[in-house]
Amino acid sequence: MLSEASSRALSGFLDYLRVERGSAKLTIAAYNSDLIQFAEFLATRKMLLASARREDVRDFIQELFSNQLDSRSVGRKLSAIRHLYRYLLLDGKIDKDPTLNIDSPKQWKVLPKSLTRDEVEAMLKSKATKPEADASQIAADNASMPQNARAQAIALRDASIIELLYAGGLRVSEVANSRLEDLKLDLGYILVKGKGDKERIVPLGAPAQQALQHYLKSGRSILANKRSSALLFLGIGAKRLTRQRVWQLVGKASEAAGRHSSPHMLRHSCATHMVENGADLRTVQTILGHSDISTTQIYTHVALDRLKSVYAKHHPRAKRIG
Repeated sequence: MLSEASSRALSGFLDYLRVERGSAKLTIAAYNSDLIQFAEFLATRKMLLASARREDVRDFIQELFSNQLDSRSVGRKLSAIRHLYRYLLLDGKIDKDPTLNIDSPKQWKVLPKSLTRDEVEAMLKSKATKPEADASQIAADNASMPQNARAQAIALRDASIIELLYAGGLRVSEVANSRLEDLKLDLGYILVKGKGDKERIVPLGAPAQQALQHYLKSGRSILANKRSSALLFLGIGAKRLTRQRVWQLVGKASEAAGRHSSPHMLRHSCATHMVENGADLRTVQTILGHSDISTTQIYTHVALDRLKSVYAKHHPRAKRIG
């Protein structure tokens, strides 16, 4: 909820657009939506619209990119923020514009967020040893089978999904759309259909293979409940598993790591940890399904930051002379 001061600043700006600029209703509505999002972001930092700093604007843009928003949408939001602060500056409500010298979103090189290896291990270990069923999913089905059987089936499914996201760097849509026939456990890989219907082979490590094997043996048939489906991962009653549900189960499992995670972060973690361990970019590109190697090259920057951090912390000659 917006503070009274931020609400007044936003209301004044929208009146300015409506009365003085004669902007269309759809334009005003778009500005309102974008600026409310920015104001709510500032509220988490206990900041008001009128007191935002340049670093707050930059951090907001960084968060938008981290949430996979495209540069065009980010550019639109930045444009709304620019117009707001120009209005506040001209109206004497602020002394300086925090959007000055902010680069165009197309010029940003955003480093993806990833988990540390310890955070991933904590997440996977917790899901494997202390699985929790989703009560809403269990309650949604009135089948006669015991709830503990469904709870265990859901736990096996969730554990195998998380293992797959990290082991193969799959996108959330690729996991939700995976078909049973795509999984080749005897050969140790899964056939993934990515963007533009391009297919790629993604190898799986032993932990992911074991988790998937347990799910197929003891979980999937319970969730299917005698209904047929070509999909690999199922909701109760063989229902399609939504992307939102995958996001929810990853977020729930990440509580063990003490840091909120998402399917995208597990994908980025997979790539980052491979590069850190010496994997070549072409291999990582193939596994992730990037059409252009330049997209994969961003992980060299992530790995370099990690190397610098470890070096600075552990090398006896890394400390600056006081």
